[in-house]
Formats: sequence, structure tokens, C-alpha cells
Amino acid sequence: MQSLYTLATGETNNRRILGKSEELSVRYHDLFDFPLTFSELIKWNTSGDVFFGRHETPVSFRDGYYFLRGREGLVYKRALRNRISAKKTEIAKKASRVLSLIPAVLMVAVTGSLAMGNAADDGDIDLLIITSKNLLWTTRMFSYVLLKIFGFDIRKSGKIIQKDKLCLNMWMDETDLVWRKNDRNLYTAHEISQVMPLVNKNCMYEKFMSKNIWILKYWPNAVKISKHKEENTKHLFKNPALSLFEKLAFDLQYGFMKSKITKEVTTPTRAIFHPQDLGKLVIPRLAS
Repeated sequence: MQSLYTLATGETNNRRILGKSEELSVRYHDLFDFPLTFSELIKWNTSGDVFFGRHETPVSFRDGYYFLRGREGLVYKRALRNRISAKKTEIAKKASRVLSLIPAVLMVAVTGSLAMGNAADDGDIDLLIITSKNLLWTTRMFSYVLLKIFGFDIRKSGKIIQKDKLCLNMWMDETDLVWRKNDRNLYTAHEISQVMPLVNKNCMYEKFMSKNIWILKYWPNAVKISKHKEENTKHLFKNPALSLFEKLAFDLQYGFMKSKITKEVTTPTRAIFHPQDLGKLVIPRLAS
């Protein structure tokens, strides 16, 4: 940590002082126009196992932020996006309070750039929702109805203007929280690490993170994860009629979106609406 401390005091020859893993972290976040503070440089310190290519990365320091040389404009951009993110987060909090009224909603969290305080002005509001066992599609249906009743704008596929609209693009059943092995990489690990919970019933956030402890392989300091003790909780929604309704809810919604599905994940216990895998774009750029 001594080298980081020296850098924080204002030394000019940053590349000689900054460690390789810190340089790589700055380089990664530069892809998202996100300069790092000193504490963030420690938090987002990459694992030594991560490969970013062989060339050195000149890093500059200004006004408390670290960024790639020649990218000084990111300091102003981050300040602007921080204010934008604060406004969007308030919308997310209000929507989360509404969603928390649904008993089967166990967790609501902000994801994506907004979770990092790095949202663009014209961006939407990405939310991850975890539901009770065997009630994902029923909960999803009621969530849309309830949010509409309370006057929230929800993103629609194909629409150009998405500013400040809710994007409910990640749904997970509490029994299906582990990220698929073939989708685990530096990018997805960061996305999971930065999740910002707004509703957290029965320590569901902690359970979600413990199920995905693999993220520490890529970002070992990003989040503290303790082993979550599995409990045999009695589900309040164990009812044959509800099970039938859940099947109907899945069939109805899947039938509606079937013709539009490309790379989205739609199963009885998971709905992930990210047609473009950004990890496949980000990682090659780092390795080049």
C-alpha cells in the first residue's frame, strides 16, 4: 500500500509509483469513462490472475482522480454524471418502495452504470429483482401493473427515448442465483460487485453475493462476502393454485416475447434481458 499512498500525495511520475494491477484497473474503468479516486483504486484492484495485454499504461492524477494520460476531461464528466445519477437514483428508490409492497419481491437493486454513479443523462434505470421461489413470472406481471398504476415510466423495446425510464431487465428466482460458469468473466464480475440493493428482505443481497463468491477472483477487494447460512424457510406461497397461476404467467409472457427473443435468457426461474454481451466487447479491448 506504500506505493499507493505515495501516489496519493501528488507524485508526478505516476507510472513508476503505481503498481501494475492499479494501472490495469484504471485502464479497465477508462473504457467506461470513469476515473478513480484513491479509495476506489484500492477497492477495484484487479487480481494478479487477470490478463490485460503486455503494454504499459501511463496514468495521470488530477483533482483526486486517476485516469489514463490525455483523459483529463473525465474528471469533469464524472462530476456531471454523479449529479445525473443522484436524480436517477431517487427515481429508483421510489420505484423500489412500490415494488417492496409485493410480498414475493425479496430484493430490488440498481445495476449498470447507475450503480457506479456514472449514468448518462439520456440513460435508463436498470433494476435487478429477486423473487420468492416459483413466483418469478407472477411477480414480474404484478410488478409491471403496480408500477404503471403508480405512474412510473417503463422502458419499451425499440423505443429511442429511454431517459429515466425503468428497465426491469434482470429477474431471478431465489433458487437460481448462481451465475452461469460460461458467463463468468472480468466484466460480469464487476457488474455483480457493483450491484446496489434498495430492497433487501431476509438478507437476500447477502445470499446473492455468497452464491457468486467467484467474483472475488477478478476483483478481490470490491465487496466483502461472508458465507450465508442456508435456512430451511417455510414459503408462504406454497399453494397449488399459485403454482398453476405461475405456469400460466410464464406461458403468457413467454408467448408474447418469443418472437423477439435473440440471446435473452428466459426460463421459469430466470429472465435476463441483455441481448448484447458487453463482456465480449470489453475484454478483447483490454487484451489488445
